[in-house]
Amino acid sequence: LSESGEKYIFKVFPFTANSHRNLPKLAPPKLQLQTDGKLHLDVFQYDMNYPSLGQCVVINNKNFHKKTGMGVRNGTEKDEGNVEETFSNLGFKIKICNDQTVSQMRDLLTRVSKEDHSKSSMFACVLLSHGEDGRIFGTDDCIELKELFALFRGDRCRSLVGKPKLFFIQACRGSGLDAGVESDYDTEEETQKIPVEADFLYIYATAPGYCAWRNSANGSWFIISLCEMLSKYSKRLDMETDYSSSCPAQYDGKKQIPCIAYMLTKKLYFSK
Repeated sequence: LSESGEKYIFKVFPFTANSHRNLPKLAPPKLQLQTDGKLHLDVFQYDMNYPSLGQCVVINNKNFHKKTGMGVRNGTEKDEGNVEETFSNLGFKIKICNDQTVSQMRDLLTRVSKEDHSKSSMFACVLLSHGEDGRIFGTDDCIELKELFALFRGDRCRSLVGKPKLFFIQACRGSGLDAGVESDYDTEEETQKIPVEADFLYIYATAPGYCAWRNSANGSWFIISLCEMLSKYSKRLDMETDYSSSCPAQYDGKKQIPCIAYMLTKKLYFSK
């Protein structure tokens, strides 16, 4: 008898130890899977099983037009050589362009973004130049970094959708100096859509508003530490935590630590 006064009749069937053998067997539900790439067993790690690791575009600006007020970036050739050796050893195809104007930088990266990257695991770009917060200098003027980054968004560079897009920026982001501070601590059936800004990793040489140090003989602290970490630990390096915690720098009491904007959706290791 229900709470509304309605009567229900239930039939009770005897259940024995072998009753389950007479029950109908239900087939598991069929799931329709859709994918635009090869099956990858580790869904939490980017797929490196492509014919090529990908391109690494290096823009190295050393000399600047007088109107910019920017001086010669002595030592940047050491960074270029270090980047070329390290990223080549990882498996990247290197493309180096020196002393690029703003127009040339924009045109170069536009062309690269329109290329077919379907046989590549990822894309990398290293920018070596003067900079301000949010902007980087060509030899004749400066340009917003976001304008260059946007060329590789998912809605503009389809062959890199779902793949890592790495940008490493060796440039000042202001004129501030970090004096440091003492610490008491020890050291489904529908096609899946992803954000157009997904799968990007931006690693800046320094935090917003601060200088990025460069040695005229040995190159910049940021590139030296980056290449060292990639060379030693690329197969197990976590770019979000391991890198930033391992390479703070100091000079004459001043500090520098890289700044990472992490929008990767999986773990990234540079090995197949």
